[in-house]
Amino acid sequence: MSTINLLRPFVLVSCWFILQCTLLSAQLDYRFYDETCPSLTRIVRSGVRSAISNDTRMAASLLRLHFHDCIVNGCDGSILLDDTNTMKGEKGANPNKNSLRGFEVVDSIKTDVEKACPSTVSCTDILALAAREAVFLSGGPCYPLPMGRRDGLTASEAAANQDIPSPFEPLDNITAKFTSKGLEKKDVVVLSGAHTIGFAQCFTFKSRLFDFDGTGKPDSSLDASLLDNLQQTCPNQPDSNTNLAPLDRLTKNRFDNLYYTNLVNNSGVLQSDQALMGHNDTASMVVNYSKYPFLFYRDFGVSMVKLGNLGVVTGQNGEIRKNCRVVN
Repeated sequence: MSTINLLRPFVLVSCWFILQCTLLSAQLDYRFYDETCPSLTRIVRSGVRSAISNDTRMAASLLRLHFHDCIVNGCDGSILLDDTNTMKGEKGANPNKNSLRGFEVVDSIKTDVEKACPSTVSCTDILALAAREAVFLSGGPCYPLPMGRRDGLTASEAAANQDIPSPFEPLDNITAKFTSKGLEKKDVVVLSGAHTIGFAQCFTFKSRLFDFDGTGKPDSSLDASLLDNLQQTCPNQPDSNTNLAPLDRLTKNRFDNLYYTNLVNNSGVLQSDQALMGHNDTASMVVNYSKYPFLFYRDFGVSMVKLGNLGVVTGQNGEIRKNCRVVN
């Protein structure tokens, strides 16, 4: 029996509970496309399922793509725009240019949605739904997602360089970037749990393996077994910088709460993740989520809805792009 089927009763209860705990957005509507595009969720889920079956890493990539869109000037689909003669888009920003993936998946889903519901569904809503389905199809919660976002008309490489949190930053800096957007410290802990799936390039944590804080030695707090494993994946040579290591080596393709268990056991790959155990308030949340997966699932859904409501373009503003890569 598949992981998803085993988790289905738990996920459905989680979905119901999140619905009770999540307030309707004043700008968005949970039933926005019920009449105009009733097949939307089915189309997006089918597209995401196909993408994950071809590449299991795509679930994490779609989730990350949505976060990188919303944390920069709000959820407006700006991350999807290509550069033009007059605009440097966000794809070329330092946090994005060598790591973001999944654009072709969004394009494919958009094509299918346009066939069913022409000029009706924004690329921004498709991306938000694709991220939700990536979580769900990986065994995570089915959080209800309000719709009605429209696509923005511009993007900003400078804003992406400034606003996207870096794994090299201290926790206080990362928290400040979240709170400046209207999120809270709790959302930092909860949304970091997305690292239960996905991989990191070696350069993002390599200093912990060989020269932590300029000591010439590994990070002494890192679990010895994990250290040995990572040193094999990421030998101390420049050509290993783009090698990939799973952020959760035990269940790398399954959305669960083991990310938090890893942090409790000093087995967080990224220093920015492990830093959550270095502050009493965030550490207490990590411990709770490591013990109670239902609590993590519930709070993750709530935080994702908050994230997806940041700076949305609605009403008569923006547009419904025909091609997610360019404005109409």
